[in-house]
Amino acid sequence: MGTVVNEEMKDTKEDDSFYENAKIYWSKIPATVDGVLGGYGYISKCDLESSEQFLQSLLITANAPGGERALDCGAGIGRITKHLLMKFFKTVDLVEQNKEFLNKAHHFIGSSKKLGKLYCTGLQSFTPEHKYDVIWCQWVLGHLTNEDLVKFLKICRVSLAENGLIVVKENITSSGETEKDTVDSSLTRGLNTLLEVFEQSDLKIEKLESQTKFPKGLYPVKM
Repeated sequence: MGTVVNEEMKDTKEDDSFYENAKIYWSKIPATVDGVLGGYGYISKCDLESSEQFLQSLLITANAPGGERALDCGAGIGRITKHLLMKFFKTVDLVEQNKEFLNKAHHFIGSSKKLGKLYCTGLQSFTPEHKYDVIWCQWVLGHLTNEDLVKFLKICRVSLAENGLIVVKENITSSGETEKDTVDSSLTRGLNTLLEVFEQSDLKIEKLESQTKFPKGLYPVKM
């Protein structure tokens, strides 16, 4: 069974209110699949199927990452860990700032030797202690400011094992502009903005795809 590691958030950043408001919002959300998906739990199956196809395509390339260890960022209750990452990796670590979500993850995932460490911290305060074959970031990077996002991705880059990859799956604005959600204290960026962030983080794009078969009215999703 995984162990929970607590790390204190920084108190000196100008963006504390941005992070604190998000923390307050998520503290009121039920620790369920529907809760972590913002009331859209019914899209989970379609989302996971597309993610698995995408990940499989990366794992059959000539310079494919290994299958030792993966990191699930903004892991929630472990939906992606249980239904995707554990299919391909011997150990999966989770990082999630909501303690209740992590507590639920133990029960949601169940007893598994593949469950590694559970880190209770926001990504803006997290530094990996392992080398990872895949670092999976889905529907969480919008909770980082641009400055902290670049910093986080740079940290992830040096935390990759040989041939390791960072997978980003995020909502994208149709307008190309960055939109702020004051309810959950998050940012939805345009694709070009994200690509610029990746460039600033010294990352290169290996593969880019769109999520399909989502209901109308939702943001476009890229991975």
